[in-house]
Amino acid sequence: MPERIYDTSYTQNRELSWLKFNDRVLEEANDKSVPLIERLKFLAIVTSNLDEFFMIRVGSLSDMAQLKSKKTENKKNLTAKEQLDLIYKEVAKSQTKKDKTFIDIETELLAHDIKRLEFKDATKEEKKYLDTYYNNFIAPIISPQIIDPHHPFPHLENKALYIACILKHRKTKDLTYGIISIPEKTRRIISIPGDNIAYILVEDIILHNITKIYKQYQVQDKAVISVTRNADIAFDHAEMVDEDFSDSMKKLLKKRKRLMPVRLEVKGKATSRLIDYLKEHLELTDEKVFIAEMPLDMSYVYKLKDIFKDKLPQTMYYKEFTPQISKRVDPNRPMIDQVLDHDVLLFYPYETMDDYLRLIKEAANDPDVISIKITIYRLAKKAKLIKYLCQASENGKDVTVLMELRARFDEENNINWADTLEESGVRVMYGFEAYKVHSKVTCITRLKNGELEVISQIGTGNYNENTAKMYTDISLITSDKDIGRDTVSFFNNMAIADLNGHYDELLASPFDLKHKVLNYIDLEIMKAQMGQKGYVLMKMNSLTDREVIDKLAVASTAGVKIDLIIRGITCLLPMIEGKTANITIRSIVGRFLEHARIYVFGSDDPVIYISSADMMTRNTEKRVEIAAPIKEIRLKKDILAYLELQMKDNVKARLIDQDGNLYKIESTDEKIDSQDIMMQRAIEEAPKKVEETPKDNKGFFDLIRDFLSKHR
Repeated sequence: MPERIYDTSYTQNRELSWLKFNDRVLEEANDKSVPLIERLKFLAIVTSNLDEFFMIRVGSLSDMAQLKSKKTENKKNLTAKEQLDLIYKEVAKSQTKKDKTFIDIETELLAHDIKRLEFKDATKEEKKYLDTYYNNFIAPIISPQIIDPHHPFPHLENKALYIACILKHRKTKDLTYGIISIPEKTRRIISIPGDNIAYILVEDIILHNITKIYKQYQVQDKAVISVTRNADIAFDHAEMVDEDFSDSMKKLLKKRKRLMPVRLEVKGKATSRLIDYLKEHLELTDEKVFIAEMPLDMSYVYKLKDIFKDKLPQTMYYKEFTPQISKRVDPNRPMIDQVLDHDVLLFYPYETMDDYLRLIKEAANDPDVISIKITIYRLAKKAKLIKYLCQASENGKDVTVLMELRARFDEENNINWADTLEESGVRVMYGFEAYKVHSKVTCITRLKNGELEVISQIGTGNYNENTAKMYTDISLITSDKDIGRDTVSFFNNMAIADLNGHYDELLASPFDLKHKVLNYIDLEIMKAQMGQKGYVLMKMNSLTDREVIDKLAVASTAGVKIDLIIRGITCLLPMIEGKTANITIRSIVGRFLEHARIYVFGSDDPVIYISSADMMTRNTEKRVEIAAPIKEIRLKKDILAYLELQMKDNVKARLIDQDGNLYKIESTDEKIDSQDIMMQRAIEEAPKKVEETPKDNKGFFDLIRDFLSKHR
C-alpha cells in the first residue's frame, strides 16, 4: 500500500509545538504580576518540563535516528534526524531566555534581601560558617574519584549532579580528570544565619572546596554538570508474559538508569578541554551540550518556604487557597444518599476531592455495599484512597483495583501501592500488554432492599490527592442506571481483557471513542451544510491525532464554528484561509495546571462529555480511556458557564496564530482571569458545614452522680 500523502499546510510538528508551549510557561516566570517565588517556581517547571521532554521525546527520536529511519511524522513530513536538529536549535535559544529570566528574578529578590550566594560573593563571616559546615556535614560523605587506567570513567546517573574537573599532579605534572557525585543524602539548601534570607546550594560549596578534596593536584578547571539520559524504556511483551508483570517492571526501571545520554548540561564557564573530554566519553556532539548560568536542578525552590517560613513574606507567594466544598454537595448529609438523589459534579482544585474520598470511605463501611472497583494511574505518596480501599476489603467487600504500573515516572510508587492493596486482600489487576489503562473510573455496587444500585464516578484527572489541589479537573459522580450498567460492563470487560466492549453511554478507547467523536463532528458538518449552526468546542491538553485534525479542518471548511482550548501541544494550525478559517485555538497557563478534557457538540442543547482522553493518537488508539456524558441540565449549564469563562479569559489565555505562535489577547475590556474567578466563585458558593455537637465523654457513674446531685 502506497504511503499516504498528508496536507501539511495547516499542521505543525508536535515537538516544536511543545517547545512553544514551554516558552509560554516561561512567560509566567517573567510576569511581574506573579509573586516572585512563584515566578521562580514557574522557571523550575520549565526546567523539569524540558528534562522530561529530553528523557522521553528526544530519547525516542534518538533511538529512531540511530536506526537511520527515513520514516517521517505526519504533520510536517520530518524524519527523526530532522526533528532532532530543529529541537536542539530551539532549546539552545530557550536556554538563553531561561538564564536571563533567572538573573532577572534573583536581582529582584536581592532588592528584598533574599539572596542565593556563590561562595566567592560571601562575606568573611559567611565563608567561615560555610567552611565549618563543609568540614562537619559534607566532607565526610563525599566520594571523589579520579579517572585513569585503574579508575574508568564512571556511569553518570540520569539528571544527578556531579562536579567534573581537570587535575594536574603537583609532582609528576601529569593531567587527569576527576568526578565528584553530589551526595543525595545531604541538604541541598544551606541557610546562612542572620536576619536576612541568605543561602547557598550544596554543589557550590563542594565546587569551592575542590582543592581540599584533591590535595595532591592543582585544579585547572571545574564545573557542575548533569547528564540527561533516554528514559523511554521499551516493554518486551514476550518477557512480560513469561514472568510476573510487577517483577518485569522492576527490571525495566533499573534498565532506565543506564540508557544512552541525550544531553549534557554544564553550569558556568568550563574550558573546551573539559567539555570535549565529557563529550567524548558520553558520545555526545556539540549541539547536545548546553551551558547554563542558572542551577541545573531547580527543584530546590519548592523547599524555600519550609526553610525560611518565618522570614519569607506571604507576598512572595500566591495568596493561600483551600479547595472548597462543592455547591452541589451538602456537607451534612452522607455522600451516598446525595448521589442516589442527584448527580454531583466536582471542579478541582476549586472544589475539594474530599467529597469523593468521603464517598469511598462511606462505601467501605456501608453494609449494603457489595463491591468497589477502580482504575488507578497515578496516586500521591500518601493516599487516603488506598487506606479506604484496604478498609473496604477488610470489611468483606469485593474490591478490585486495575493498577497501571506503566504510569511514566510513577511506576515504582504504583508497584508499592499494588503490594499494599494485595496484602489487604484487594484483587489487583494490571494493564494490558499493548495498551495503558489511563481511564479514571470508579464503580460502587450496593444491594438495598433486594435492588441493585450502582454509583459511578468518571473523571478527567487522577486519584492523586496532591495534584487535585493543583490541576484543574472535573469529576462526575452519578447513580444514573444506564451509566452504571456501562461501568459494570467496563470492569467486567477489563477482567477478561475485552477492549472492544459495547457501551450505550460511555465512550471508550482504543476502539470506540475516536470513532464516535468523529461522528459527532460529522453531525455538526451536516447541520452547517443544511444552513443550521454547527458548533464544536473541545478543551484538552494536547491535539496530535491526525484523523481528528483533518476532520476538524473539514468541519471548518463546511462552516462549522470550532473553539479549541488546548493547554499544550496543538499540531493543528488555526485561521488558515480555505482550511481552518473557522477554528480558534487558545491556551491558558496560570496558577493551576489546566488538565480537564471536555467535548461539546452543538450549540442548542449540546451533547457534552468529560473524558480522560486528549485527542492524541496514543490516547485514542493505544490507551484505555473513558468519556462520560453529562446528562443533567444543571450540570450542563455549570460546564458551559465554566467554558464560557475560559473563552473570555484575557489575562492568562493566549491565542494561537497561523504559525503556531502564542500571543497575548489585547483587550480594553475588564480583565478576566478565569482561574481567579473560579476560586472566588468556589468560596462564595461553598455550603457551610454544621459542626457536630461535642459528645459528653462522662462515664456511667459520673452521670449517676450528676443526676443525684440535681434531684436531692
